[in-house]
Amino acid sequence: MIGAPLRRLLIWVVILATLLSACTPPTRLDETTTGQPIQTASAPPAAPVPLLTPSPDPTSIPAPPPVPQAFALNLYREGDFVPQYTFEWCVAASIQIMHNLTDDARAGTWADSAQQGELWEMARARSFNSFNGANPLGWAQVLNELGMGPYAVVSVADYGEALRTAAHAIAETDRPVGLVLWRGRHVSVMSGFESLGDPDQFPEFSVTGIRVQDPLYPYGGVQWGPSPAPNSLLTPEQLATQFVVREPRRWSTDLPTGYLLVLPVAKA
Repeated sequence: MIGAPLRRLLIWVVILATLLSACTPPTRLDETTTGQPIQTASAPPAAPVPLLTPSPDPTSIPAPPPVPQAFALNLYREGDFVPQYTFEWCVAASIQIMHNLTDDARAGTWADSAQQGELWEMARARSFNSFNGANPLGWAQVLNELGMGPYAVVSVADYGEALRTAAHAIAETDRPVGLVLWRGRHVSVMSGFESLGDPDQFPEFSVTGIRVQDPLYPYGGVQWGPSPAPNSLLTPEQLATQFVVREPRRWSTDLPTGYLLVLPVAKA
């Protein structure tokens, strides 16, 4: 009978040990070996943020280059034109026209025939050539002596460049240009022009029209055709039929062959 109580006691010991083991929390290996807290898996690295390029300042964007526009300038006013009273006095009549074009005060129009004859004699006396007439050098000198200058005689080899030179001089000085026509046998006055582009803004502007005061109107030349009416607007092609090159051998000058202009020069 002693064995039975002993067995029951052993059974209770086993049951008690089982209960005690069930109440003890489980222990992880990494906690027992290191004594460190549990490490969780790290999050994946964040994707790199792209660098944003700053927008350009609107004020730093260059403006587009200006586009040449139609431009026109004309010194002519009603009453400025004067006809030449003889077939030889074209230079003298052109001097009268040039005076009228630049007389802003309108102190008095130059149109008298006697005065035209005096101007002819002045220009001829200052020309010194074998034809005993008035040449561009005498023309320019009279303009300078009468206070309408300074003027200079220039020869330009290229036709388009000659027109640009004349137009630019008018725009710069507000004075007309003398044109030597018919290889030196006749002259007229360029009082204005039309162009694509303002000469002061576009050095490579192109002349599209030329305002002409031809003192021989209403006549003309058999070879060269009729003289245009006062204040006519000629195309470069129309003017080219009469405004042609002059060779230096035809008169006493050191200027090269080219299109001759009696050109206003800006005052110093």
